[in-house]
This record gives sequence, structure tokens and C-alpha cells, in this order.
Amino acid sequence: MPGRPVGLQVRVSAPATGAGLPVILLSHGHGPSNNLSSLNGYAPLVNFWAAHGYAVVQPTHLTSRTLSHLVADAPGAPDFWRSRAEDMTHILDRLDIIERTVPRLAGRIDRTKVALVGHSLGGFTAALLLGAGINDPDTGNVVHLVEPRIKAGVLLAAPGRGGDALNGPMAEQWPIIGAVDFSTMTAPALVVAGDKDDPRHFTDMGPDWHADPYTLAPGPKTLFTMFDAEHGLGGIAGYDAAETTDENPERVAALARLTAAYLHAQLYPGAPTWQAECEALTTGPDPIGRVQSK
Repeated sequence: MPGRPVGLQVRVSAPATGAGLPVILLSHGHGPSNNLSSLNGYAPLVNFWAAHGYAVVQPTHLTSRTLSHLVADAPGAPDFWRSRAEDMTHILDRLDIIERTVPRLAGRIDRTKVALVGHSLGGFTAALLLGAGINDPDTGNVVHLVEPRIKAGVLLAAPGRGGDALNGPMAEQWPIIGAVDFSTMTAPALVVAGDKDDPRHFTDMGPDWHADPYTLAPGPKTLFTMFDAEHGLGGIAGYDAAETTDENPERVAALARLTAAYLHAQLYPGAPTWQAECEALTTGPDPIGRVQSK
């Protein structure tokens, strides 16, 4: 990838058979584990999505701890906000190379059906690609990195608003988090927020801060509030992850089902999958969360 201090590595997970596979691009977060914030993370979600007909493409962004020793002094460090988004656009530009490189994948991807999922800092990246603007701290100009080939997205435990709300101890180290304007994020998106996900290191707003990409963006948007979920949403970053403070395999399995169903409904309009999963997971005596839409 020209101009990138190290090459762009990706992992592709796909079903062994079938054609016309829709694509999920997955943007990792920036957690305490050394390797999960890379192409090697999020196996509980990735394996489910691939088993249910998606081709999942995971890049290792320059923010990954696996690259820290190589890129610490590179332009854009430490947040690499522009590079993270450009990784996804570059992948879409080179899907033909990926198809030819991965054994038995050639000719099986439907490039008209592309979705995006991001967790935590990956949710920040997803917001930019779905249309949110960002105030470039170097120039003061508003930048848009929207990727029109992405038809829908899912933001998992994503950062919220800036301004006076960004008043926690990490706010000065990561001011870019507060530079996002969700008012132009027009693409369809599912925003997932845990009702116990307290972002006190960034803000004193409490868990509602993670709902900002829904609250402050125009429709069509859906907010799924997960009951008793913290930032790891039950353990999505890996099967054995230091990030997980609320380990709950059932919660992870439910989230995998819900996100797959949402993206299926967005990529295949009229499909009943989303409504069916919503009813199964949010009604009855033990719902895992609540859903609202606009």
C-alpha cells in the first residue's frame, strides 16, 4: 500500500462453498491484549459470520500493538485515524487481488454487497466510512472519508460525542475521538451499546455516550442496548481476551446472530431475518437487550 510504513495484512474468513458471498469488513479496536487488536481478533463473531455465508476481511490497522515498534514515529501516530479508514478503501480497491490470493475464493464474492463492522476505536473508523465528518487537527478543516461502496454498518461500543462531554483523563491523549460529527453519517447502521459500558476514561456521560452515533446521526439507524454488557460486549474480541470484563458466551452468541441478521436485512431488502432475530432475542422473560429505530 503506497505511503504506508508497513504493508497492509489481512485475514479472510469465508465459507468453504457457495457463491455470491456478501463481504463484511471488520475494523478492530485498541485493547490491552497484544495480538487481538489485529487481523487475529474477534474470532467469536468472525467464525459465526463466515459460517453463515459472509466473506469477512480483517486488516491489521497501524494502531495495532503488533506494529507499535515499527510505526511509533510514523506520520499519523498514535491514532492513525486517516490510515485506518484508508485501509478499508484500499481493501475494496483490491478485492480482485484478495480473491485471487485466497485459495478457492476467486469468483465467489459479491462486490455489490459490502458491509462494515467496527468495535470501539473500530466503531470510530466505521463512523467515518459511513459518512461522519471529522475535524482534522492538523489543518482545522472538516474531512469526509465516506466509502459509498459500503452499504451498511454496525458500530459496537463506539465512541460518542466530543466537546464539553469529552472530559475524562484520556481525552487529552486522544482528542481525535471528540472531533467526529455524526450529523452527516447517513448510511444505514446498527449501533450497539452496553448499558454497563462506562467510558469514564473519556467522559462522565456514562454508558449513554456510546449511543451518540445513533442519537446524533440521521436515520436510518437502529440502536441495540445490551443489558448488563460492558465494553467487551461479553467477550467479542477473542475467545480468551484480557479486554473482557463481562465474560458471557451467550451474550456474544446472541450478538453474532443479531449483527448477521441486521446486515442480511440491509444487503437483501425485504428479508425477514432481522425481525425474526429481534423478536427471539429481545422479547420473552429474559431479553438480552432492547431495540429502537429511526
